[in-house]
Amino acid sequence: MSITRTQSISLGADHKASESTTKSLHIVTFGCQMNKYDSLLVEGRFRGSGYQITESMEDADVILFNTCSVRDHAEERTLSWLGELKREKETRPNLVIGVMGCMAQRREDDVFRRAGHVDIVCGTRRFPYLPEMVDDVRRLREEGASLKETRILDVAEDRPDWRIDRSNEPYTGGLVGYLAVMRGCDLNCTYCIVPTTRGRVQSRPIDQLLEEARWMIAGGAKVLTLLGQTVNSYGEDMSPPAEGEPKYSGRKGRPALADLLYAMQELEGLARIRMITLHPSYVTESFAKAIADCDKVDRFLPLPVQSGSDKVLREMKRGYNTEIFRKKVEILRNAVPDIELGSDWIVGFPGESDEDLDASEALLAEIGFSQNYVFKYDPRPGTVSDLGEDDVTDPKKKERNQRLLRASEQAGLKRTETYIGREVLVFVEKQSDRNPELVVGRTTHCFSISFKGSGDLIGQSVRVRVMQASPYNLSGELVVETPSAN
Repeated sequence: MSITRTQSISLGADHKASESTTKSLHIVTFGCQMNKYDSLLVEGRFRGSGYQITESMEDADVILFNTCSVRDHAEERTLSWLGELKREKETRPNLVIGVMGCMAQRREDDVFRRAGHVDIVCGTRRFPYLPEMVDDVRRLREEGASLKETRILDVAEDRPDWRIDRSNEPYTGGLVGYLAVMRGCDLNCTYCIVPTTRGRVQSRPIDQLLEEARWMIAGGAKVLTLLGQTVNSYGEDMSPPAEGEPKYSGRKGRPALADLLYAMQELEGLARIRMITLHPSYVTESFAKAIADCDKVDRFLPLPVQSGSDKVLREMKRGYNTEIFRKKVEILRNAVPDIELGSDWIVGFPGESDEDLDASEALLAEIGFSQNYVFKYDPRPGTVSDLGEDDVTDPKKKERNQRLLRASEQAGLKRTETYIGREVLVFVEKQSDRNPELVVGRTTHCFSISFKGSGDLIGQSVRVRVMQASPYNLSGELVVETPSAN
C-alpha cells in the first residue's frame, strides 16, 4: 500500500534531514528549462540537508528522475532508465529511487506498477519536500516495513509558497542561469498536458525574484532567462494593489512582465535578460515598450504560433487567429524594429488538411521567423484533443514535418544572411566543443555564433564581425580584443 504524503512543512533553508550514513544525490533531468531549474532547487534542498551532489549514479545513495510528459517519448525514456536500475536496487537495497515532475503528477501510482522498485513518486508542487520523503522511506525501512509499505506517493495539488531561501546554498547554474518567474498555465490548449501536470498560474512577487536574481548574479550568473509556460502573462493572477499602494503596468494596476524587466534592467552585474516562452495573447504595447527601453533584454522572443490555419488554431483553442497574431507581431516590430522571433509548430493535428499545412508554410515565410521548432502531433492522455480521432497518418505527419522543416531552414537562412558583414555584440558563453581554438556565444538577437578566441573571453561581451551564416548559426571574427564593460 502506497503512502500519500500531503502534510505541509516549512520551506526555509534551515531544514535539516535526520542523520544518515548515506548522504549523496544524483538527479537525471528530462525536458524543459523549468525542469532544469527545479532540479537545481532540489539539489539545494538536499545540500541544506547535508547531502553531496554526485555526477554518477553509482556513487549516489538517492537517485531522482525529474520527468517530462509533453511527449510520450520522454516518459518512455524515463521508464527505460528506471528499468536499468532494477538490478542495481537488488544489489543495493538501501538505494532510494524517486520520480518527480510532470510524469509523476500525471501517472501517479502507475509509476509503481511499471517500476516496482521505485520508492517515491513526487508531483510538480511537492518537490521541495523530497529530503523529508527520503527520511520517511529510510525510517520505515529501519522499522522493518516492506518495499511496498515504504513507498511514498505525493502528488497533492496545493499551491505552495515558492519563496525558497537559497542564500545559504551555492549557486551552481553557470553563466547562463534560469529564473522561474511563474508556474503553471491558465490556458486550455486542447493538445497540452501542462495545465494538468503543472496546475494553474502562480506568479512570484517581484521583490522575491529580484532577491533570487541578485543571489544568482553574486554566484556568477551574467545572463538570466526568465521562465514561464506563458511568461508574458506574468502577474495576471496577482491581486490588484490596495488603495494607496503603488500601481504597476498590468491590468487594474497588477504587476506585469514589463515591470519586472524594468526592475531587472537595474541589476548590477547582469549582462543579458532572455525569456521563455511567450503567448501571443499577452503581447501588449507596454511589454513591447519595456523591451525597447531595456537594452539588457535580448532582441529575440519565442512567440509560438503553432499553426498558420485559423481552423486548426480554433481546434487547438489557442485564443487567437492569424490576423490577431499578425497584429501582435506588428506591436513588437513597431516598438523594436530589429526584433527576431521564433516559433513552435505542430503538424498533423487532428483534422489538419494539406491546405492547412500550406497556410502554416506561408505564415512561416511571411513573418520571417528566425528560429523554428517543428513537432509531429503526439496525442497526450488526459487532453481534449486525445478524445477525438488522431486522423492524420504517421507517414503523412512525417512528410509534413519534413516539409515544414525545409521551410524553416529557408526562413532561418534568410534571416541569418542579413547579418553577414555586420558587427554584432556577442556574449561569450563557452569554448567550442568541436574546435578548442573557437569560442561560442550568442548575439543580442540570440543567434549562436562561433569565432576564434581564447577562453579568457568567456563571460564577456565582445564585438564580432559576421562572416558566414547557416540556417541555424553564424560564424565570424573578433573585432575588439579588449572585452567591453557589461
